[in-house]
Amino acid sequence: MDLALNWADYYFFTPYVYPTTWSENEPVRQIINLLFITNIGAVLLYLSFASLSYFFLFDHSLKKHPQFLENQVQREIKYALSALTWMSIPTVAIFFVEVRGYSKLYDNIEDSPYGWFGVILSMVSFLLFTDMGIYWIHRFLHHKHVYKRLHKPHHIWKVTSPFASHAFHPVDGFLQSLPYHIYPFLFPLHKVTYLGLYIIVNVWTISINDGNYHVPVFLRHIVNGSAHHTDHHLYFDYNYGQYFTLWDKIGGSYKSPTSFEGKGPHDHLKKLKEDELGKMRNCCVYEKLLNGKSLKDK
Repeated sequence: MDLALNWADYYFFTPYVYPTTWSENEPVRQIINLLFITNIGAVLLYLSFASLSYFFLFDHSLKKHPQFLENQVQREIKYALSALTWMSIPTVAIFFVEVRGYSKLYDNIEDSPYGWFGVILSMVSFLLFTDMGIYWIHRFLHHKHVYKRLHKPHHIWKVTSPFASHAFHPVDGFLQSLPYHIYPFLFPLHKVTYLGLYIIVNVWTISINDGNYHVPVFLRHIVNGSAHHTDHHLYFDYNYGQYFTLWDKIGGSYKSPTSFEGKGPHDHLKKLKEDELGKMRNCCVYEKLLNGKSLKDK
């Protein structure tokens, strides 16, 4: 996060906001700046990518699903923006410790124990580590003594839109982000790589709520996509994973998505439409019979 902090200091805070006598390395100034950057960055990231997903990927026919709530999109956005503000406080505390040099983040490729191979290896291990961590934290949040207090607000959205991705209780959202923050304190990680991965995981969080269930067949039971996450919201005790299905299979919580078996939300909508058409046809037949009968009576 010090890369974003240094950039903001150079182009904005130092020339336009703070007196030159206030050092850029002063702790209070760093905390204030991190709060500003984290809040603005999180909101822009959420609104921009969720909007792109909503307008270009999200299947708007899902808004006709019986379990898609009235004014749901507006409610998701309102809830998420409130949650992001509160989540930024503990997040900034961790970013501050990183900026003060207590993590294993490094600046140059030469500082990696294994060069470029180490950078690539860290990307893979970051995804595997965070996937494992989020799985167990997410599963813990479904425990009966925790669920109602923290995780239930997120499960209001049964059929989600991309804007539901960050519509969490603030404590819930922060707990599920912990593996991202813990990793660079345990393992070496390039700073630019970390910033890129942080953006990618947030975009992925949006993508698994986008209602777009198209996945290559050979990846359907490997990658935890939108179809898997939709079933998590609909059926509760399945598919806790973030990127992959590995830990759900290990933990016995994997469920093959109903959308891949002809029983998903789109299939439900199709059935409702067919039932409605059937009723209309029956009404037409009934009306014709009545009209025919009335003509005979005449």
